[in-house]
Amino acid sequence: MPLRLNPTLRHRLRDADRTLFGGWVCSGSPVMAEIMAGSGLDWVLIDMEHAPNGLESTLAQLYAVSGYSTTPVVRVPSPDTVMIKQVLDLGAQTILVPMVSTADEARTVAEAAQYPPAGRRGVGSALARSARWNRVGEYLQNSAEHVSVFVQIETAEGVGNAEAIAATRGIDGVFVGPSDLAASMGVLGKQTHPDVVAAVHRAFEGVTAAGKPVGVNAFDPQTAHAYEEAGARFILVGADVALVARASEALAASFIPDPETGHAQRPSY
Repeated sequence: MPLRLNPTLRHRLRDADRTLFGGWVCSGSPVMAEIMAGSGLDWVLIDMEHAPNGLESTLAQLYAVSGYSTTPVVRVPSPDTVMIKQVLDLGAQTILVPMVSTADEARTVAEAAQYPPAGRRGVGSALARSARWNRVGEYLQNSAEHVSVFVQIETAEGVGNAEAIAATRGIDGVFVGPSDLAASMGVLGKQTHPDVVAAVHRAFEGVTAAGKPVGVNAFDPQTAHAYEEAGARFILVGADVALVARASEALAASFIPDPETGHAQRPSY
């Protein structure tokens, strides 16, 4: 009997009656990926752009999360056609491509993720996990149903082109990155600067006008809920490495005396 693949993020968003909240996996660890996947989050982002991930470690993390209901998304390091092909062949069904600022760039990404005649994806499904080594019936004919392509707007130029990017054939949604957006606007490190927030909202409006779902990164709960109210359909609200960093700092502060006060910040029970 032919195998069936899991729904992509596009399908999850289509069927959801609320915003979907996700967690970033930046550690490169399949153990951390599984912990995040089993947390109850709607989706997890396995990052190849700012994390120590290659094809083998990404595959290990896809294996690690496959037993859970969370939807995995792989962020490739660049819009490189070969990299997109390889990540899709690993079995990633939803990819996120960073630094897309024009409709032409979005079109190149979409074509890299689709087989001819719609695109330029190399055909290797019989050899790859994507089609479960040809155990997924008619994978080639139905590949567009099995793959979702999201792009990331991270520049002021991209904000201005948000509607055109989202409207590009083969692009299923747009994710806004306030960190790089802030840098492109001359306010590096100030993701919640009023001008940056206003630009994020303009991107939301453009993507929504094109009829596509829009998402954003927001680790601050207040900011995340504000973006939820502004129309974000999927939001990254934390990362494995950040969660461990803050929790370990709190743990240390509970036991190790502060050099200035001589006292530890012991929790009250």
